[in-house]
Amino acid sequence: MATTKTNLMTVDELLSIPREDYRGYRYELIRGELTKTMSAGFAHGTQAVNIIGSLWTHVRHHDLGRIVTAEATFLLATAPDHARIPDVGFVRQERVSSLDEMTGAYHGAPDLAVEVISPTDRLARVRDKTQDWLDHGTPMVVVVNPRNRTVLVYTADSVTELTEADTLDGGDVVPGWSMPVADIFS
Repeated sequence: MATTKTNLMTVDELLSIPREDYRGYRYELIRGELTKTMSAGFAHGTQAVNIIGSLWTHVRHHDLGRIVTAEATFLLATAPDHARIPDVGFVRQERVSSLDEMTGAYHGAPDLAVEVISPTDRLARVRDKTQDWLDHGTPMVVVVNPRNRTVLVYTADSVTELTEADTLDGGDVVPGWSMPVADIFS
């Protein structure tokens, strides 16, 4: 019986892929294997930006940490490298080094990861990614579902579903931050 050896990639190799080679895809490393997903589109980007705007204003005003977009890679594990990219990420101030020192992937999980389900996403893939964030120490994962205009908030011990009539808040992860769920979809 023949076996196929998979060539595993490192996060440094992932980050060295020239942007022009992305061709409408976003790449992550799942236990060393390069995986790609389609770029999500305009509505997806708008919903992510709505969250970023609200979150960034609060975080910056209270000097709570750093907000990142889907351009930031988080190295969750090594040997083999396991690297994920949230649509929106937040890292608390005490976990942020000098920005001058921060090149390449962030080593560790974000404190908050936001995933906006895109039209091409399979729900099983989103569930797996959500669980991956939680398993690697992300205290809160927010999953925005434009299909039914709801938000699921995951923590280590609970899942809460919010509708457009509700307000999303940062709990202990981003103290004092909140935004109406309806504003995500506006």
